[in-house]
Amino acid sequence: MSTIDASAGGRRDRSIASRLSTYIYLRPSLLLLLLLGPPLIWMVVVYLGSLATLLVNSFYSLDDFTGLIVRQFTLRSYAELFTPSNLDIVLRTVGMAAAVTLADAILAFPLAYFIARYASPRSKGWLYLAVLLPLWSSYLVRVYAWKLILAKEGILSWTIAHTGLSQALQLLLNLPAIGGPSLSLSPIGMFIVFTYVWLPYMVIPIQAALERVPKSLLEASSDLGARPGETFRHVTLPLAIPGVVAGSIFTFSLTLGDFIVPASLGNSSYFIGQAVLSHQGTSGNLPFAAALTVVPIVIMIIYLMVARRLGAFDAL
Repeated sequence: MSTIDASAGGRRDRSIASRLSTYIYLRPSLLLLLLLGPPLIWMVVVYLGSLATLLVNSFYSLDDFTGLIVRQFTLRSYAELFTPSNLDIVLRTVGMAAAVTLADAILAFPLAYFIARYASPRSKGWLYLAVLLPLWSSYLVRVYAWKLILAKEGILSWTIAHTGLSQALQLLLNLPAIGGPSLSLSPIGMFIVFTYVWLPYMVIPIQAALERVPKSLLEASSDLGARPGETFRHVTLPLAIPGVVAGSIFTFSLTLGDFIVPASLGNSSYFIGQAVLSHQGTSGNLPFAAALTVVPIVIMIIYLMVARRLGAFDAL
């Protein structure tokens, strides 16, 4: 008797589940809501909610006497962004992000081109592994490893000294805009590390864009009498530009907001990430830290709009 009851209960459970699945299947909009609802709620509440809170705080100010936040609408924090010292921080950060993006594009394109056009399937797998392998290690470990490499007593300085190029290195470090006491305490050192850590984010989008270039177009260009260099300039390169722009979204934005590399290898010149951390943590000036954080957000919104017009999202 108990066996019969159990089997009947199982059939009822299956019947309820079957009716429920049929009900959901016949209503695609409900199924879409059930699938996208939780992540959308998370995005709206956590991500957009945090951005909204950040934006609201940027319109407050800090009382200079009490050190307390005055929760009244004011543009005082945004006005402080236009002081010479803060403008210098913004320009320094944007300049570094642009330089790193350009360097990564120059370094990544030949490798991505070789992977897409000439590498065998087996070699392509190994090259993918070589590009992605650094991402498997800790970001902090890579940064501090480079700090040791670029230090005054590091292996790079030792190699330069034994090749007779110490004077050239010293001339480089004496340059006012990029020099410093050593490679590990100079903008040029930060540039090297930034270029290294973000390079994989440039290689993959460019390689994906080059993979999409139809071989028939290259063959047609050759049949019409174009030389390999002309085919590259007029066919391959224009079709690969969306991949370059897509990779630049990663390299530019990641450099723009990073504070670990400047804090580990830089000198006393602040970048946006360091300034935000200092104002929020050390001085407790949360309104100005929020206003300063809005700067890279606005820059990236403009950058993404331009990238979208250039077809970068098709290469992601």
